[in-house]
Amino acid sequence: MFADAAVAGAGLQSLWRGEQGARCEAVRGCQTGAIATAEAAAQSHSHQDAGMQTDPSEEKVQVLDLPQAGPVDYPGLLSFLQRVEEVVIKELHKNWRSHAFDGFEVNWTDQNETVSCLHTLSYPEAQEQKLQVTSVSWNTTGSVIACSYGRLDDGDWSTEKSYVCTWNLDRRGLDPKHPDLVVEIPSSVMCLAFHPLQPSLIAGGLYSGEVLLWDTSRIEDPLVWRTGMTDDSHTDPIYQVGWLQDSKHSRVFHALSVSTDGKILVWQEEKEGQLKLAEGFALVAQQIPRGTKLKKHTPSAVGATSLSFSHFDPSVFIVGVEGGYSLKCSTAVDTIALLPIPGPSIPLKAPAVFAFSPHGGPVYCVSCSPFHRNLFLSCGTDGHVHLHSMLQAQPLISLQLSKKYLFSVCWSPVRPLVFAAATGEGEVQLFDFGKSAQKPTISIKQTSNQSPVYCLEFNSKQTQLLAAGDANGVVKIWQLSSDFSEQGPREMSHLDQLANEVTD
Repeated sequence: MFADAAVAGAGLQSLWRGEQGARCEAVRGCQTGAIATAEAAAQSHSHQDAGMQTDPSEEKVQVLDLPQAGPVDYPGLLSFLQRVEEVVIKELHKNWRSHAFDGFEVNWTDQNETVSCLHTLSYPEAQEQKLQVTSVSWNTTGSVIACSYGRLDDGDWSTEKSYVCTWNLDRRGLDPKHPDLVVEIPSSVMCLAFHPLQPSLIAGGLYSGEVLLWDTSRIEDPLVWRTGMTDDSHTDPIYQVGWLQDSKHSRVFHALSVSTDGKILVWQEEKEGQLKLAEGFALVAQQIPRGTKLKKHTPSAVGATSLSFSHFDPSVFIVGVEGGYSLKCSTAVDTIALLPIPGPSIPLKAPAVFAFSPHGGPVYCVSCSPFHRNLFLSCGTDGHVHLHSMLQAQPLISLQLSKKYLFSVCWSPVRPLVFAAATGEGEVQLFDFGKSAQKPTISIKQTSNQSPVYCLEFNSKQTQLLAAGDANGVVKIWQLSSDFSEQGPREMSHLDQLANEVTD
């Protein structure tokens, strides 16, 4: 009759707790009386600064004991590179075809225009004879500079002993007064030029009219080829030598010589160390185009002083002459030169096809632009540099850079708007058409006694270097800042604008 069972409990709300809670809520809050506040300011009538410096700390720097690198898993590295090679090459090709950076311009505002003298080179024995540096040339590696010693001023010095010297600037034990190689020459050396491909081969032109080739790797007897004094040789001093690329073999070059006898001769090697005449050109007044003052009723040789080949057409070259003119010439002509006297063993051609407006005196140097097929520079005894287009007679720009002679002018191999000029006042002037079309960007004082600077040449491999030789027998190697050795934005378009100028 009895069984276990669970019955739900019953709950009753307390009335007492509710009344007490309500009464407490009613008396819960309280408020103090109002708090009085006030603001006040204070200012001192005087002040004083004081500094404090701690003593140097003698605490030693603790060297951390870093764990040593473990052995390299070369097989694993090789396996990884082989796995990702295909993917990496695919991405590189994709980036190469990308146009994401088209029109991007580098900011060159942090550049500067400083030029410093890196080396001052000389040969004391040549300086004792008061010989002058007549020419400088860099070899194809850009490490070796060669200079020729002779005379460019007046005097009976045709048989005076002279020298060709070379220095390797990369050599650790470089002695600026002790050349690596000295070649003694019985006649004054007027000019020289390194071979475009063979770093040890130099061509030189003498006052006597002879062309010599030296191999600087042969210390005991560097002379390897010579023209000798024959009926084919020049009859006047040679003022420039160079190298002419063979039309059939791109890696074959022949020596070329330019003389005031009006002849431009090309030489090739023959057996027994002799150079023979391969071809030649002659400038004759009667065959100079246009109505220039060079024309005469009878044929007369026109003295050539300088030459520069186009960097875009190997058959085109510019020649500067004693009459003040620059002549556009071509190696592809067939016209035979009308020589006043019997010529060399082979017929010489008349290469002149166009004459440009003259300087006020003989032209000493011409230089074709490496960046534009129609532009070239010329300078001479009137102290002016002319910027010419090959398409018109009048110069695009005429700049007076010196009150004396200008002996050399040379385009930069890396900056389309930059060139250098050597003055008779002992300065090397660097000009940047991007900054000014009227005055040089910087004038470098090469000689302290205002002796002339006769020659200069940019280094096409180490583009920050510029060599200049002077009448004191010194070659200075100038180190150029990035502003002169690195191309800036829009330079080529600026150069095109200069070339498209039309003069009346």
